[in-house]
Amino acid sequence: MLTGLIGKKLGMTQVGDPAGRIRAVTVIQLGPCMVSQIKNGSNDGYDAVQVTWGRRKPQRTTAAERGHFAKGEVAPGVKTREFKARGEGELKLGQTIAAGEVFKLGDLVDVSAMSKGRGFAGVIKRHHFAGFPGSHGTHEYFRHGGAIGNRSYPGRVRKGLRMAGQMGNEKVTVLNLPVIEILAEDNAIVVGGSVPGADGGILTVKHAAKIARRIGQETNG
Repeated sequence: MLTGLIGKKLGMTQVGDPAGRIRAVTVIQLGPCMVSQIKNGSNDGYDAVQVTWGRRKPQRTTAAERGHFAKGEVAPGVKTREFKARGEGELKLGQTIAAGEVFKLGDLVDVSAMSKGRGFAGVIKRHHFAGFPGSHGTHEYFRHGGAIGNRSYPGRVRKGLRMAGQMGNEKVTVLNLPVIEILAEDNAIVVGGSVPGADGGILTVKHAAKIARRIGQETNG
């Protein structure tokens, strides 16, 4: 069918496994997602399936967006993503895709979302710096980052140096989370562990890429 879907984080809870242990899980509502465009190599240069999630008011979309979704025979969506097709199933414009058609129990998935914004943070909270000693002559310099360069070479601050700044509010991907349960009636899945973002946030769930790459290497080798 597809390699992934767009969804919404409903929240976390806990379930028990057959051994009687409590496990933290996250409930993710996937869809319903609808196919808004099917791309191919002859027209677009690559093969992909564009999927839209949610529904947006027409007055909150541009004329170009309204024309694009009308051509795909779907209502304007909140979020749109592209996924690769997998398997032999044929997809059509306007087709609704459920969570159970893409994922099954035991699958490993990668979940991507925007993390919670933490505002401006120092180097200790943001990068886990140790800070300076609390005694032995240290004066008003306890939570600083220390030196950021030298005088002669390179004569500037290198790019990417870990410093204070905006923390969070960036795309984060958690790899290889197992699918614990599929809630077909609610069009949702339950994955083990936590995922980025706040409750109600939009995220993308894909089949684990590293597992697929490892299986391909074993097959070719």
